[in-house]
Amino acid sequence: MSGKEPVMPKLYHADEVEIDPNDLDQHPADAAEHIETLDLTDQVKFIKQLPIKDAAESIAEMDQHDQSELVKHLNPGLAARIVQQMAPDDATDLLEQLDEKHRKNLLSRVDAEDRAELKTLLTFDPDTAGGVMNTEIVILDQDLTADEAINTLRQEVEDKEIPYYAYLVDERDSLTGVVSLRDLLLARRGAMLKDLVKAQNLITVSYNIDKEEVAKKIAHYNFLALPVVDFGNRLLGVVTVDDVIDIIHDEATEDMQTMVGAGADETTDSPVNFSVRKRLPWLIINVINSAIAAYVVHLFEPTISQMAILAALMHIVSNQAGNTGQQALAVMIRQLAVEKFDRKKAWMAVLRELKIGFINGFLIAGGVLLLLLVATQDLRLAGCMGIALIFDMLIGAFSGASIPLILKEIGRDPAQASSIFLTTITDAFGFWSFLALAGWMLLG
Repeated sequence: MSGKEPVMPKLYHADEVEIDPNDLDQHPADAAEHIETLDLTDQVKFIKQLPIKDAAESIAEMDQHDQSELVKHLNPGLAARIVQQMAPDDATDLLEQLDEKHRKNLLSRVDAEDRAELKTLLTFDPDTAGGVMNTEIVILDQDLTADEAINTLRQEVEDKEIPYYAYLVDERDSLTGVVSLRDLLLARRGAMLKDLVKAQNLITVSYNIDKEEVAKKIAHYNFLALPVVDFGNRLLGVVTVDDVIDIIHDEATEDMQTMVGAGADETTDSPVNFSVRKRLPWLIINVINSAIAAYVVHLFEPTISQMAILAALMHIVSNQAGNTGQQALAVMIRQLAVEKFDRKKAWMAVLRELKIGFINGFLIAGGVLLLLLVATQDLRLAGCMGIALIFDMLIGAFSGASIPLILKEIGRDPAQASSIFLTTITDAFGFWSFLALAGWMLLG
């Protein structure tokens, strides 16, 4: 070893914030993570040090709440240049997070062509294919040859999204086919593009299709991108696989949060008032549901007073039913999230969960019966506990599997507060069945 101290990267000051040059030369995803660790003032100072293109890519990778707060505090001129450098779908997502005043201010500073495109994208529902599509795509005339198409790609590719595919249109801008880069490179010299797609089974989605359905379709066909068309089959844009990853992540997060009554779009950075408004109604409903379970217990006070051990055992029954229901609930919500809804298949899945609930209930009941028999030497009490466990785990399995389907059938989110409804059913039925059975078998 030389004995010399290691040379540390030189830090320089930008508006009194120390910035490591290495932090300015990161992948946009890594830069976004770094930016989110800074306070808002330092975020603004950091972004000012980045080239516009790098700043746009980094902000696009940030959490939506963080990016909108950051953009609000940037100089409007700088913010507009950043928005203009973003991919249209990312810019649209950002603009949707801003209030009307900020949105209009930024759009007024963007070039007329880009402004018109962004305004058009903002008219689409953000939860549809039109709301997540990218319009920076390679569009080719179907009457070009493969060689002419490759030359066109060389000229246009720099300003486009990653060109997984090129899209062929006719004189009316109707989509006639899709060719991959591989197709173009392998095509014989002079081959016409329209001949390459002559027998093609074209897969598209309408602009008003739910974005979750788009994600399922791309996953089903293993595409890297899927064209979005209007009702006249005119090409509007594409949804790419990176958008699908975001969609799947967002949907999974929404399902997890709405299942317990939290806001679908709530984060740890959301304002406290926002979170309270989202959660409070479901907490009130939960209080009412808990009161129902408490009332059931109240009805059996005489039974409990005669045999105090029932008060301890009844929670075991309801907890087992609740856990069984949560397992079925999680499996069913996942199934609805990753597959197209099939009513017959879905209700067959409920029957499957009933079978699983019965088998698990029988095994658990047998074990608990033996343990309780050894502990109390009371065969009737042990038998009552065993029967109640089987019955309530069946109720839990059926409820957990069917609640999401019922919500789906009535047009609601299958995950919405489903855990709260499930707990009400398993607690109320668990207490009622065990205490009623105990009153009949032990004290009747």
